[in-house]
Amino acid sequence: MSGKTTKTVLPAVAMTAVSMVLTLAVVLMWLGTAVPWLVALVVGLGIDGGWLATLAYERRLAAQGDHSRVVTAVGWLFGLIATGFLIAHALTAEASAAWLAVAWLPIAAKALWLVHSLWERTALTTAALDAIRGIQQEARDEAAVARARLRAEATSEETRLAAVTSAGARVARVQARTAKTLAGAWSTLEEARQGEDTSRALTSVTSRVTPGVTPRWELPVWGPVEQVPALESAPPALTDDELDALVDRIRTSQTPALSYREMATRFRAAGHSASEVRLRAAWKRVA
Repeated sequence: MSGKTTKTVLPAVAMTAVSMVLTLAVVLMWLGTAVPWLVALVVGLGIDGGWLATLAYERRLAAQGDHSRVVTAVGWLFGLIATGFLIAHALTAEASAAWLAVAWLPIAAKALWLVHSLWERTALTTAALDAIRGIQQEARDEAAVARARLRAEATSEETRLAAVTSAGARVARVQARTAKTLAGAWSTLEEARQGEDTSRALTSVTSRVTPGVTPRWELPVWGPVEQVPALESAPPALTDDELDALVDRIRTSQTPALSYREMATRFRAAGHSASEVRLRAAWKRVA
């Protein structure tokens, strides 16, 4: 018998022994006054003997891995009979409370044997218990590693989001300052362009390119820029002489002569193509 089984079988054996002795004593005291003591002894031994026999047979079946409901029912019947004798004696005795307090011992002994049988049915070997503990420990380890991985990933993602947010905020602040500065510069340029004395002031500090013609100054305008045609779909590039002649013809197509912006607009509207640098250079040469 293993040490673990002893934990349940010893209380059951002790309770059974006490219950048998108590039942025999009660039968002798209670029936001894009404019948000869030998008859009372036979009745007491019969109850205890039947209970012990059914218990021994039930334990034999349990050792073989079998179970009989009939044997179990007979064992409970003997236990109930013993309990009935104890209760009947307690009700007729003077110290009824004390006898009623121990009248449950036979039922308690049967209950302990039931617990012991359930313990045996679910008992496992040391190797099986070690394997179960290993599996449980492995599951706990995996769960702990998974939790640690999730926490690390969450912390890393939080750090990355914080860095991205901070960088985005810095970029937004730089863009806002740049836009503010650029807007101020273009506002100043627009005020200068719209000023009444701007053209006269610029003319006074420059020399005339063509005698009798006053140069017309145009400051840049902040606005949309026309899309330059793609190289593969653009017409053949003009030579400098052709570009100069075309620019001069468009410029002098009206009187007074067109400004650079008007000339450039008509130049591109006519389907001609030239870079802004070449177009301005041609304008300066013919103007």
